[in-house]
Amino acid sequence: MDDWIYSFHHLNFINYAKKINAPVLTTNFDNIFQRAGALEFFKIKKPGFTDFYPWECYFGNTELPFPTDDFGVWHINGMQKYHRSIILGLTHYMGCVQRARTFIHKGKEGRLFTGKNTQNWSGSKTWLHILFNKDLLIFGLGLEENEVFLRWLLIERAKYFNAFPNRKHNAWYLTTPGKTKPGKRLFLENVGMSIIELKDYTEIYKDLWE
Repeated sequence: MDDWIYSFHHLNFINYAKKINAPVLTTNFDNIFQRAGALEFFKIKKPGFTDFYPWECYFGNTELPFPTDDFGVWHINGMQKYHRSIILGLTHYMGCVQRARTFIHKGKEGRLFTGKNTQNWSGSKTWLHILFNKDLLIFGLGLEENEVFLRWLLIERAKYFNAFPNRKHNAWYLTTPGKTKPGKRLFLENVGMSIIELKDYTEIYKDLWE
């Protein structure tokens, strides 16, 4: 992965995300986005850092107090810099679920949900804060049945918004015609995602960001 070279669509996407000050969540392990945007490595200070779950680490152009404050690239399935963080299978997915649960479900359910959009819950300095406090635009991600961790997080997000409708954020899933099976469509719609079908992958990966 050290010799991978970014393409124009990587550069265009990163420049667009910078322009609108949007955080980027990626499941990729590589440094393509970092190279495209000439990004630096940052770590938000919080206790209990482990290179197995470097969820408070990101790549950007400025140091952020909280993940939602500005643009940054966050690796949700691990990163090349910390090779032990890379998620490769179900065992790793379940480990991530357990790790996230210690943040999301700390204390009583009511106290949990009340605090999740504030700056003092356990996950506020990690990319989890973005998931619960920003609109989501998902593309280039299969979200199939085997992606247990991400599906579980979307379910938790939907439960949170059901409990507090005034805190709800939008979510969109970009795909092409005929690519979304009925079961997957049912799941996405039930976790509050709007499915948008564009004509082809060129429109998703290139045209949108130009």
